[in-house]
Amino acid sequence: MRYYLFLIVVALGAPLAAANDDQLNQIIDAHWQWTLEQYPEKRSEYGDLSGERIWTDMSSAAFARRDQAHAQFIEQLETIEPATLTEDAQLNRSLLLRELRDQRESFAEGLHLMSMNMRDGPQHLHGVTEYLALEDEQDFDNWLARLEALPPLLEQYEALLTEGIARDRVQAQIVMARVPEQLQRVITQQPQDSPFYKPFANLPDSLNLEAQRLLQTRAKTVIAEIVTPAYQQFERFIVDTYLPATRVEPGIGALHGGRSAYSLLARQFTTTEYSPEAIHQIGLAEVARIRSEMQEVLDSLDYAGSLESFNEFLRNDPQFYYQTEAELLAAYQAIAKRLDPELVKLFGRLPRIPYGVRPIPEEIAPDTTTAYYMPPAADGTRPGWYYVNLYRPEVRPKFEMEVLSVHESVPGHHLQIALAQELGELPEFRREAGVTAFVEGWGLYSERLGYDMGLYQDPYSRYGQLTYDMWRAVRLVVDTGMHYFSWSRERAINYFMAQTPKTEADIVNEIDRYIGWPGQALAYKIGQLKMLELRQNAEQALGDDFDIRRFHDAMLGAGAIPLSDLERRMQDWLAQELVLAQHPVD
Repeated sequence: MRYYLFLIVVALGAPLAAANDDQLNQIIDAHWQWTLEQYPEKRSEYGDLSGERIWTDMSSAAFARRDQAHAQFIEQLETIEPATLTEDAQLNRSLLLRELRDQRESFAEGLHLMSMNMRDGPQHLHGVTEYLALEDEQDFDNWLARLEALPPLLEQYEALLTEGIARDRVQAQIVMARVPEQLQRVITQQPQDSPFYKPFANLPDSLNLEAQRLLQTRAKTVIAEIVTPAYQQFERFIVDTYLPATRVEPGIGALHGGRSAYSLLARQFTTTEYSPEAIHQIGLAEVARIRSEMQEVLDSLDYAGSLESFNEFLRNDPQFYYQTEAELLAAYQAIAKRLDPELVKLFGRLPRIPYGVRPIPEEIAPDTTTAYYMPPAADGTRPGWYYVNLYRPEVRPKFEMEVLSVHESVPGHHLQIALAQELGELPEFRREAGVTAFVEGWGLYSERLGYDMGLYQDPYSRYGQLTYDMWRAVRLVVDTGMHYFSWSRERAINYFMAQTPKTEADIVNEIDRYIGWPGQALAYKIGQLKMLELRQNAEQALGDDFDIRRFHDAMLGAGAIPLSDLERRMQDWLAQELVLAQHPVD
C-alpha cells in the first residue's frame, strides 16, 4: 500500500513542480528584463542597441528604486516553496535570492557610495569603446550621444560621493590620490588628444570621406565644449571636496560600522560564512605551506641564500625581463598559442568562441594590474580578450608569464566564462553570473593545471607558479590585515615584499587595489582551496576510475555558483561516478 501511495504522490507532484517551475521562470525572466532596462551598457552584449545612447542612472534615487525592486523580487521568490520545484529550479531560485539579498545588504551598508576608486569610476568611461562594435555611422552617432550625456552622469557621481562623505562611506586617501592624474589624462588641450576621441582617429573605410569628416568634426566639438568642461568641474570636486574628506587609514574598518561592513563583504565574496579572523588564519597557513615549496625550488638550484634574497635576485636581474613592449607582447602571444592544443587532455567540452591577446590601453596601464580578461559578447559578436600590461616591461618578469596566461585565458577565465555563456539550458542570469569565489577560484585552480599542460618546465617558471599561489595566499593576510585588523599600508606592502619576488611596482598597485576594493581579494584562494579539496576527494574515492575530463566538465557544467552549491553538485556527481565504476556500461 505504501508503494502505491508513493506513486500517487509522485504523479501528483510532477505537474505541481512543473507549474511552480513555470511561475519561477516568469519571475526570473521579469528580473532579467528589468536588469537590462536598468543597465543599458549590458544590452549591447545581447545585440540590443536600444541603450547605446545613454548611461546607467547613478543617482541616489535610482539606487533606492533598484533596492525596492530587489525587495519586491525577493518577496515574489519567497512565495514559492523550494520543495515544490524541480532540482534545477531550486538552484535557480536559491542563486537569484542570494544575489538579490547581497545587493540589498550592500545598499543598506552604503557600499554603493564607495564604488569609485583608482580602477573604477567615470575617469575610465572612455574604455567603454573596448566593448562596443563601432562599425557604421549610427554606431558612432550613438557614442557621440553618450558623450553629450556625460555631464549629468558626472553630476550624479558627485552627488553620490557627497552623500558618502555625509554617511562616513568614503574611500581611502591613498587610492583617491591617483584619480586627479587619471582625470588629467581625459582633460586635454586638444580634443583629438582625448581618449574619448580615439574611436574617431581611424574610422572604418566603410564610411565615405564626407561622413568621416563630419563625425570627426562633431567629435572634436562635443569633446571640447561638453566633455572636457564637465571633467574639469568633476576634477575640481575631487581635489577640493572629496580628497580632503577621504580616510587616512587604508582599511574600511576605520569607518563607522566598517568592520561589520567588511565582514559582510568577506561572506559575499567568498560565498562562505568564514569570519575575517578565520580567513586571516587560513592565509597564514597557506603562506607557510607555499614557502616550504619555494624552498624546495631553491634547493634544486643549490641556492644557499634566503627566500628573501632570492626574491631580490629575481626582481633585479635583467635576464628575467624583456627590454621592449613589442618583445613582451610577442612572448605573451606565443605562450597563448601553446595552451590551446593541451586542453583536450583535461576537458571533454571546450568553448566554441575564441579569445585573443591585447595590450592594456596605455591610458590605464600605469594604475592597473599585470593583466585582466574581458569576456566575449553574449551574442557572439566579440571574442574574449586577454589584456596584458606592457607598461614598463622591465618590471614584468618572464617567469610569471606562463602562470598568468593560464589564469587569464585557458584553461582559466576564458574557458570557464565562455563555456558558461554557452550553457543554453540555464537562465541568462546564471550564464553571465560573476560569482567571484567560483570565477577567480577557478582561475587560481587552473594555474596548477599548467603542470598537466607541459608548462613550468624550468625551475624559475615553477617558482613563478608558486609566486602566484603565494600572491593569493598573501591576499588573505593583507586584505583582512588592513580592513579588519588595522594594518598600515606600509605593513601590508612589506609583508607582500617578504613573501614573493613580484616587483615593488606590482605590489604597490596590488595593495592599493585591495584598499579600494575591500574583500574581493579573498575570493581567489578560498575558491581554489575548495576546488582542490573536491578534486582530492574524488581522486581518493574513485582511484583508477577518476577521469579528470569528466570531473572538470561537471565542475563547470552549472556555470559560476557559490561554493556550497558547488560542493553539493560535486558530491552528487561523485556518487554517480561511484555507481558507474561499480556497474560499468558497455
